[in-house]
Amino acid sequence: MNHVNGSSESKYDVVILGGGLAGLTLSLQLRKSRPEISILILEMRNHPATVAGHKVGESTVELGSHYLREVLELKGHLEEFQLPKHGLRFFFKSHTKEDITSRVELGPRERLLTPSHQIDRGTFENFLSQKTQDEGTVLILGARVKDVNLSDEGHTVTYMNQGVEKTVKARWVADASSRGSILKKKLGFQKPMEHHVNAVWYRLKGVIDIDDWSEDQTWRHYLQPKLRYLSTVHFMDKGYWLWVIPLGSGNTSIGIVADPAVHSFDEINTYEKALVWMEKNEPLCHKMLAPKSNDLIDFLFLKHYAHHTGRLYSDERWGVTGEAGAFLDPLYSPGTDFIGLNNSWLCDLILRELNGEDISVRATVFEQSHLALLENWIPIYKDKYLLMGNTQIMVIKIFWDWATYWSVPALLFTNRGFVDIKILKELFSTATGLGRKFGELSGKMQELFSAWQPYDTEIFSDRYIDPLDLDYLKDFQHGITVQYEPKDLIEKIRQNMAILEKVAAEIFRHVSAQVYDTPMDMKVDPYTISLERKPEEEGTGIGVDLNIRRDVQKMWFYKKKQYA
Repeated sequence: MNHVNGSSESKYDVVILGGGLAGLTLSLQLRKSRPEISILILEMRNHPATVAGHKVGESTVELGSHYLREVLELKGHLEEFQLPKHGLRFFFKSHTKEDITSRVELGPRERLLTPSHQIDRGTFENFLSQKTQDEGTVLILGARVKDVNLSDEGHTVTYMNQGVEKTVKARWVADASSRGSILKKKLGFQKPMEHHVNAVWYRLKGVIDIDDWSEDQTWRHYLQPKLRYLSTVHFMDKGYWLWVIPLGSGNTSIGIVADPAVHSFDEINTYEKALVWMEKNEPLCHKMLAPKSNDLIDFLFLKHYAHHTGRLYSDERWGVTGEAGAFLDPLYSPGTDFIGLNNSWLCDLILRELNGEDISVRATVFEQSHLALLENWIPIYKDKYLLMGNTQIMVIKIFWDWATYWSVPALLFTNRGFVDIKILKELFSTATGLGRKFGELSGKMQELFSAWQPYDTEIFSDRYIDPLDLDYLKDFQHGITVQYEPKDLIEKIRQNMAILEKVAAEIFRHVSAQVYDTPMDMKVDPYTISLERKPEEEGTGIGVDLNIRRDVQKMWFYKKKQYA
């Protein structure tokens, strides 16, 4: 791999601060639309990324996979050198954690229609580095950015490389410096994120297949071979989840993500402590993983990893992408999703400005849309680790979160809706717009899950639940890549929102009947649901949809109340 360690050029269309996943993919996306664009990437690392690279973000889901496979056209590499991913898989608490077959298991039984991947970040970033250089990008390793000066006449970036201070001019500066957050710190748009969770993770040499964790042949053969192995596996209980992720290098990633209100950071912040914690909280994981200590490759941690941002894009020709902006939570593997969204907005602005367009309105709309999306997603995670020991709540919450993800943001992204100003204005410009209603409905459901916790007291065992057994979820998942004209896309979002409203109403009927013994045929306004007091029927609410009811009952573990 021929990395450049210096450059004779002094002026570029775009200087990207950081040569990780966000910066490298941004450079490739820009080059796809404008091959002649001049790009400089300044990467602080002074050597190629290591195989089984020590980074969070090995797992992709549908939006991020579409970005890598279709937008960047990297399907060939992903299918040849990275592992396919068989969705997210969850094992919930049980009375006998030593027996994996006793735990409620959530995940697809058959291969998913929409592909995703388990990515070895070291291998992948080295491939991206070489590809973008082959296409004309200048990549300087060992470059430590000292200062960025933003000016109407043209920006300058000063950096150190091999002991020499250098300065280059740039029309655009894109900050992809991850948690270095160079522009955020310089311009002062840091913003607190009230989601305090910690993570530790490490790599082990070799393949770990959880199908080998039981001799029960019925359990082992309930899925097609290797489908559990190819999943992103979550073991979950109150305040934490533990991941097991296979890597294309033939190694395995193990991680613990925990709310310090339940599991102190001091309990997990070294490899030895993490094993002690595992023995107490996930004894089977400890039994299967602790003997592999001699295969340990590395160990890292992040304390209070979530962070927010007050800005993202500017018509003054700068923007931030990846973790240089914001990061929420790894639970649903959203890192590459946000890189795809981030880069698509930033790429659109850069290309239009270089073509002479006034981007002031677009920059404002894109930033407001991105920040609104972040705000809508924060309640999905904030304080929800306290619910992870409640199996019934978490099953319904996970299915709800997937439904909202597949039906709106993933569909918008695959149809380029997020860079269509008319679509964004129609969705978000008014208080009654579909985008605003989407955020409001999602927020109401997250409040419901928290309020329900005192009433969800049973520990369930010996169940398997497949999201694609629910017709509406299967339709949402299969519909992600269907292409629509803009007016038809808005109508499809409207139809999906109507389904989400019916699902929310039916979930609330079940919960309210459990808590207050309310009738199962009452009408429900999903935008006013609450468990603060016994609900009264909403005369203008949503009535029962029998198809939705059948789907909700498939994920309802308590004794079903008869339809009144």
